[in-house]
Amino acid sequence: MADQELTWSGTLALWDRRLFDAVAQRHWPGADRVLPRLGRAANHGVLWGGAAAAIAVLGSNGARRAAVRGVASLALASATINTVGKWSVRRPRPLLEGVPLIRQLATQPQTTSFPSGHSASAFAFATGVALASPGWGAALAPVAASVAFSRVYTGVHYPSDVLAGASLGVLAGFVVRRLARDAQEARVVPGDERPAAGAPALPDGAGLTVVVNTASGTASAAGLDAVRTRLPEAEVIECEASELTATLAKAASRAAVLGICGGDGTVNAAATAALRAGVPLAVFPGGTLNHFAMDLGLAGAAATCEAVAQGQAVRVGVGRFSPGPGGEPGYFLNNFSIGAYPELLGHRLRWAPRIGGGPAALLAAWRVLRAQRPVRLRLAGRPRSVWLLFAGNGTYHGTGPTPRRRDNLGEGLLDLRLVHGGGRPGPRLLAAAFTGPLSRSPVHVATRLRSLRIGDIPAGTPLAYDGEYAEAPTALVLDELPHALTVYRPR
Repeated sequence: MADQELTWSGTLALWDRRLFDAVAQRHWPGADRVLPRLGRAANHGVLWGGAAAAIAVLGSNGARRAAVRGVASLALASATINTVGKWSVRRPRPLLEGVPLIRQLATQPQTTSFPSGHSASAFAFATGVALASPGWGAALAPVAASVAFSRVYTGVHYPSDVLAGASLGVLAGFVVRRLARDAQEARVVPGDERPAAGAPALPDGAGLTVVVNTASGTASAAGLDAVRTRLPEAEVIECEASELTATLAKAASRAAVLGICGGDGTVNAAATAALRAGVPLAVFPGGTLNHFAMDLGLAGAAATCEAVAQGQAVRVGVGRFSPGPGGEPGYFLNNFSIGAYPELLGHRLRWAPRIGGGPAALLAAWRVLRAQRPVRLRLAGRPRSVWLLFAGNGTYHGTGPTPRRRDNLGEGLLDLRLVHGGGRPGPRLLAAAFTGPLSRSPVHVATRLRSLRIGDIPAGTPLAYDGEYAEAPTALVLDELPHALTVYRPR
């Protein structure tokens, strides 16, 4: 048996050396200039740190999270290689005989050869990014492969060193994704919303119609897979964003339960359709942020499938903004705002298709802080000048004009926050960010109420609700509809 293992080991070593020699003898035009430099750029993770910074600046919120995943995967792979890998298999570096001098590194590595740390870091970063943002991952994959190949090309690693390092890097990316999911699920805590009596149990999904916003990308695809596996009799309709409203209205008119797979804006449209049709809503989180699902206590699509199968649901409040007589009301599950944020959102949506999400957000913030003027309107019959009016569906916890976390979506109150006009918007908004919730100051007011009348809104003033952008009417009423919507959630 020992002789057989020795034979296999010798055969692998022979093929490893033959492949190494074949690479050394082969000339690729331009590679002598590019690959050694690329390998040096990846020393100590500098190349990948720069890539993460570029993604953070140029990418969307989802891309920034992908960059963080990539860096975390790289850190895990590097720690594993340097503490376990290098010292477990003390393989000497290849002899440089046959490797052209122009390719050889000026300073040769002093650590052992197996596995390749550069390859592990490259594939860990690329895998971590790809699992969260496939588009950026596809852009990074050729760079990661080139860095790995450069280690054989410059003579510092055998091919098996590179393959082992790359495999460890890919594994690190999947481990970090799993840890991130576990951490997200640990943060999702169901609130004290009132249980909904009479929500139908659909063990196999019959009677459930799920509308999927295909624009939500891979996150919606994962939710769709969960639905088809756990609720095989459910009807699934995929549609483009432009068809979403009409598709939801039609589905709600004939389904026992309306399901939706997408982000917060998509869920808002589904909630509106469910309210008008009087049917329960099943939310399968499939967007970038999923604030409503997180605050409700839904960890993912699998949790919603479980709740639908067992008929477990709660009643939640819904915010409403109603224009004058004859106007169609709108609804919000998360928040509504007038002022600086809708202006910023409008600029970002207009510029993002041309210059990308990250630069558009920076340019929009600069434009708003430099040129925005306070909105003069009438609140509860009194004239006011505000930089920002924020109304949350339920009380948000934490400081600032737009905090992010709610513990109960069934309390039936609006969380109203105002940043007064006067001065410059930057200092005012920054000062508001450091004031506590439910506070009153010369800069920031926060309170809770059931309704608010807003009048004398200047023509052309934008408003935002659940991340959507629209033009405000000249007058409207904000109010809370307690326990208005039935939503499935496990107990």
